[in-house]
Amino acid sequence: MKFNKKVSIELIDDAKESYRRLNKIIGEQKKSGKINSDEIKLWNGIQRAFDLIVDNPFYGENAKKKQIPKYYSIKYTAKNLFIVDLPLFWRMVYILESDKIEIVAFILNIFGHDDYNKRFGFKKK
Repeated sequence: MKFNKKVSIELIDDAKESYRRLNKIIGEQKKSGKINSDEIKLWNGIQRAFDLIVDNPFYGENAKKKQIPKYYSIKYTAKNLFIVDLPLFWRMVYILESDKIEIVAFILNIFGHDDYNKRFGFKKK
C-alpha cells in the first residue's frame, strides 16, 4: 500500500535504549567474527519490520482498545497501538502520528515476550 505522504520511523524512550543496546552487542559480536546469533536475527527482524512499516504504516496488529495499557494511554495519549511480532518471541510496539506532509511511526518498545506480557497484563499459563 502506498501513501501520498512520507512515512518515517522514530525510536523513542525504551525502544531507543533497547535498539542502542542491541547495536552495541552486535557490534561486539561482529568484531569477534560472529555472523549469526540470536541478537543478529532479532536486529534483522527489526530492520524488516521498519521496512514493512514504511511501506504500510498500519502493518502491525492493531491492539484492541481495551487492551492498550494505561501506561501508553497516559504517557503517549495512544488511542491506536500497533504490535509487530519479531524473531525469538520479541515484540515491537508503535503508534502513528500524522500531519499533512508526513506519517511518523513512533516505536515505543522493543522487548522480549516476558516484558511484553507484563506491560500488557497477560498472565503466564
